[in-house]
Amino acid sequence: MDTVIVQLPEESDGRWSDGRWGEEPVGRRPRLLRLGPGETAEFGRGSPGSPVPVRLRDPGVSRCAGQITAAEDYWRLSNFSRSATYVVENLEGAGEHIKVAPGRLGAPVPFEFSQVVLPSRGAGASFKVFAPQHAYQDDPDSGADGGERTTMPFALDPTSKYFLVLLALCEPRLRNASTGAVPGVGDVLKRLRPLESCRDLTRSAVNYHVDYLASVKLRLRDDAAETDSDTLAGGKRDELVAFALRFDLVREEHLALLPPRTRHGAAPAATAGTAAAVSHGTGKV
Repeated sequence: MDTVIVQLPEESDGRWSDGRWGEEPVGRRPRLLRLGPGETAEFGRGSPGSPVPVRLRDPGVSRCAGQITAAEDYWRLSNFSRSATYVVENLEGAGEHIKVAPGRLGAPVPFEFSQVVLPSRGAGASFKVFAPQHAYQDDPDSGADGGERTTMPFALDPTSKYFLVLLALCEPRLRNASTGAVPGVGDVLKRLRPLESCRDLTRSAVNYHVDYLASVKLRLRDDAAETDSDTLAGGKRDELVAFALRFDLVREEHLALLPPRTRHGAAPAATAGTAAAVSHGTGKV
């Protein structure tokens, strides 16, 4: 099972995105490197005779700058530099990060959505790492007798933006089971942007979260078989909603995470109370 996914950095010829998470060009998907427990991948500039799986083209980056090691539901970062400190940012946090000192080996990274940032001479040298298999205890009393604890088969973090996207998609049917239509991307944006953490949410980011939910978290679709047609995108949202509601992955009590609705169903502007009601980071997506 893949426990760590590395989103490879864009090429210097601009074939990929501008580096912002979730802003891939239409019709193109980010290149992904999948690692199972115990597998490793080096990162750096590489060389003609010694290429590295995660290539960073900036001249200020060492040819072999470090290594990622996948664990069960997290990953470790080794810094091979003698002088440079690397920073791992939590993309779901409000500036939360850890520093990995020069020469540090096997530093554990607990974040589900991370960006590794290296000192560079150019605009920046970075890449993203996802650890989607984070487990959450399902029954607080399980395991009390010394046996193994019961965990959720689909590990969803209610404080994450992908969960808010899923919740916004499911909201109409949670409030009225007879509702047929599933919200579109624009509807999701309108519903979530009043939240402080979602003010900079984009259409591409919403689509990114939908893809992540369908292909990684809930394992409904195969990335290799996907296309970018609007028809399939709408079908994917329908499938996500049906699956999430069938297994109670989102429930009525989760609706409190969304901003209050106005009389006509639209959310009002964000307030301090609204922002405080949702306890999750404000990192950009």
